[in-house]
Formats: sequence, structure tokens, C-alpha cells
Amino acid sequence: MKIIAFGGSNSKHSINKKLAVFAANQFENGEVEVLDLNDFAMPLFSVDLEKEIGQEPKAIAFLEKISKADILVVSMAENNGNYSAAFKNVFDWTSRIEKDVFQHKPMLLLATSPGPRGGATVLEIARNAFPRYGGEIKASFSLPSFNANFDAEKGEISNTELKTDLVNLINSNF
Repeated sequence: MKIIAFGGSNSKHSINKKLAVFAANQFENGEVEVLDLNDFAMPLFSVDLEKEIGQEPKAIAFLEKISKADILVVSMAENNGNYSAAFKNVFDWTSRIEKDVFQHKPMLLLATSPGPRGGATVLEIARNAFPRYGGEIKASFSLPSFNANFDAEKGEISNTELKTDLVNLINSNF
């Protein structure tokens, strides 16, 4: 079973990427490939630029990665209550090539932040929007107060109750 995991951030130290990697590795018999949005950095999308250069090759490559997945594990970074600019740009370019960006792959949708709401606002936005773009969201999970609930050295959720909640969510929905 091929799992594609990524954090919706271009931070080299993305807490959402860390959460996505941890969650992806909780699936039994999963072969995990972690994407880094920095590998898909593209010029800022505009219809004028699209007319000039056509389909951006990195957007095509991103869609090819999604096509090879059996399951998507996506953890959304929240910037000012919305998607990060890096994710939104990848999304804008790819959705112009394939409206169903997520290609009807089963998805575990996550979010975290340093604050107590755990990216709840962006998680709600994504939960409402992604199904219109081929997102088959099977479950979602918000990890509040990342720094207090995640052990970065071990790469895992340190709060036993939250860790159990996520593992049970995965086991009951996938």
C-alpha cells in the first residue's frame, strides 16, 4: 500500500510535515513516500503566466505523485487562518491541469499548530473544499499545541491520549 504524505508548508522545519510523517507511519504495511513542497516550488500562479508558459512541469510531477498513491496523508499548515501560500500555489497550478487534484484517493486530513486550536480553522476550510477537488476524506485530526504534544526528537506524538486517538482513527477508517 503506497502512502503519500506531506505537510502543507514550505518550512524546512514544518511541524505539519512532522505530523504527516508520524501519521503515515501508523498504517500497517504502508510504503511511505514523503513529499516536500519545496521540491514543487513554482512561480506565483496567474492566468497570464499560465498562458505564457503553459502547464508548469512541477505541477504535473506533483499530480503524478498523487496518482501513484493508495492513501494520502496531508497535514495543513495554517497561515493567518488559511492555507499557506506555498500549498495554495501548488494547488492553484495543479487544479488548472486536473480539477480533481486529489484524484479520489482516500485521505487522512490533519493539521497542527503551536497554539491550542491546532490549525482548526484551516482544517475546516480544507475539509469543506477538498471534496470538490477529488478529496475522499476518510478521517481528520487536529493536534493542538504541537510543542507540548509532539516529541520532535522521537518524531511522535508524546501525549498518550492524543496518540491513541489518532491511531484508533486510522485503524477504524482505513
